[in-house]
Amino acid sequence: MMENNAVCALLLMTVALLCAGSARQAVAGEPPTGPSGELKAEEVNLLLSRLDLDRPGLDKVKAATADPQKAAAALLEYYRTREGIVHPEVDRSKRQELRGQYADEKQMAIADDALMNILITSPKYPRHDFGDKLDWLTNQSPNGDLEWTWQLNRHDSWLFLGMAYWHTGDEKYPQAYARQLAHWMAQCGWLPKPHNTAWRMIETGIRGRAWTVHWMHFVDSPHYSPTLLVRQLNCLYDHADYLTRGRDFTRNNWGLMEAQGSAHIAAIFPEFKDSDAWWDKAIEYLVAETTKQVLPDGMHKELCFGYHSGSIYWFNRTMFLARVNGQGKRFPPAYEKTVEKMYLALARCQHPDGHRSMFGDDPQAKVTGQVKMGAEQFPENPYLKFLASGGSEGEAPPTAFILPDAGLYSLRNSWDEDAIHLIMKCGPDGGWHCQPDNGTFELYAYGRLLMPDSGCYIYHGDDEGRKWFRQTRVHQTLTLDGKDSAYDPKLLLWKPGEHLDAVVVSNGSYENLTHRRAVFFVDRRFFVLVDDAIGQAAGDIDLNFQLIPGEAIFDKDNLSVRTNFADGANVMIKTLPQQGLTLHQEEGQVSYIYSKKEPRPALRFHLPKTAETTALRFVTLILPYKAGHTPEASAKLIDSPPGSNKVSLLVTVDGEEYRLGYDLDQQRAWLENQTE
Repeated sequence: MMENNAVCALLLMTVALLCAGSARQAVAGEPPTGPSGELKAEEVNLLLSRLDLDRPGLDKVKAATADPQKAAAALLEYYRTREGIVHPEVDRSKRQELRGQYADEKQMAIADDALMNILITSPKYPRHDFGDKLDWLTNQSPNGDLEWTWQLNRHDSWLFLGMAYWHTGDEKYPQAYARQLAHWMAQCGWLPKPHNTAWRMIETGIRGRAWTVHWMHFVDSPHYSPTLLVRQLNCLYDHADYLTRGRDFTRNNWGLMEAQGSAHIAAIFPEFKDSDAWWDKAIEYLVAETTKQVLPDGMHKELCFGYHSGSIYWFNRTMFLARVNGQGKRFPPAYEKTVEKMYLALARCQHPDGHRSMFGDDPQAKVTGQVKMGAEQFPENPYLKFLASGGSEGEAPPTAFILPDAGLYSLRNSWDEDAIHLIMKCGPDGGWHCQPDNGTFELYAYGRLLMPDSGCYIYHGDDEGRKWFRQTRVHQTLTLDGKDSAYDPKLLLWKPGEHLDAVVVSNGSYENLTHRRAVFFVDRRFFVLVDDAIGQAAGDIDLNFQLIPGEAIFDKDNLSVRTNFADGANVMIKTLPQQGLTLHQEEGQVSYIYSKKEPRPALRFHLPKTAETTALRFVTLILPYKAGHTPEASAKLIDSPPGSNKVSLLVTVDGEEYRLGYDLDQQRAWLENQTE
């Protein structure tokens, strides 16, 4: 009867679509073994051999083992009535209560597209219309990006089908889910070995968790049949077994997702005989990785805030899953402390509008929601409470902040939304998602990100695009002959103060050439950069800067460049004149969103260097200001030869003089006559 009802519903849906002028088949890409395909006895017997049938509640299933069809039906009934298993992301008991308030208009649009085989591939690309034929192994990326196909097999659209189902109660959503799930298992399931495209390890781990979320949404639907249950549980077992048997999890953020997938299958389906072993392996790995993937200061080792945010989710989500299912004590207290430090690093480094910095392979995104999650999980942390509440609760953190192991330095004048904020990066090699950009920074002021980092264009396919965005010269730092720099960071001075914040770092950027950068945050208003190129290397030394997209005014005679927004915030970059120094306009690009890029103004200050010249020095003013007033500024070095450990400056901004400098030998920095 259930299968007849499904057929009738499909026919009605087809008629409705045809009446609306659509020629597309409502049931597209149906595999030979679709939702209504015959369930084979060996499929059921394989699943039963993988289950602990002596578990409480499975007595009816065990009693029906001689009749595979009856056993499958009993197993579905067991799962629909089972109690005591908690999924932190989905509460089946509230399905009816959430009717009409579970999905918004945008989420419903994604679900309605999915009904017609218009699916999310990578969320970075538009949804793809598969028409009448689903194909999980195709690549329709406009630039050959392999992530298109890999991420198609994460099945992001199915979450929205589940949300639409709970929001409306309409059976067309589980009907579409059942059809597409069956199609995927027929095309990409165990064949008898996994297909490399659909079963890349990271996708296998991500699906392991995601499928448990989808399953919780659809298991109560009449379109979720015993046949689909048997096939999906067998496939979920294959996922966990493939991730864990005879291999270690991948030694990077992939492994976190692989462990998370294994743990979710183990937690939501403890009936599997191997679920305890999957739990053991996942927790052992995650605990060990907190010391391998997270630096002592709480930053993820890849030094990319997008992957730092993801790692918080992957570490934390599995710990929370364990807690609510009675496995929480298996995580030591140090693990939880590491997660807290990761939240705090993210919260304290965010820009005033809640966006994270785009260092490394990172698009632009807000982190305010995650900061609130951190405050909820760690309510005793006063800084998280303050930053999550917008300052209404808790304690304001100091405005100058350092992550010494990551080499991240955050300077701001307040925690207000219109604050001035500069964050600089000079850290170790973080691996594939890190870029050779030591010394780079982002500047935010008065509600606008004025000097964003380059971001990431794509990972695969358009190699020239990825290579372009990874170049050292397209970041806010110093280069020799335009070549990419190495990673050899050192912190030389860190002196925050009431009127002056000072940080001095160095990087062994090239053979026989060290880049030393000092950043002064003066009077909580503007920045002075002192950059030294120290060593015997000869070639073209360039100091590179990039601006926000929009018009920029270049004044080569006065060695200055400024943005030209009619309202809101602007920034001026001006360097101290010296013999041979020239200003050049460069090609600039920025990628705020994966797979998309746009032009922006870029510049470089150029000085040639000979082997006999042991050091060059640049002094640059970075002046954020509001439209309607263009600052007048100049700088002068006072008895400070290039490469020396002591720098003394006289800076004039709008007629006001500032005497400042640093002394590395005495480990101090000063502003006017004050010792900061």
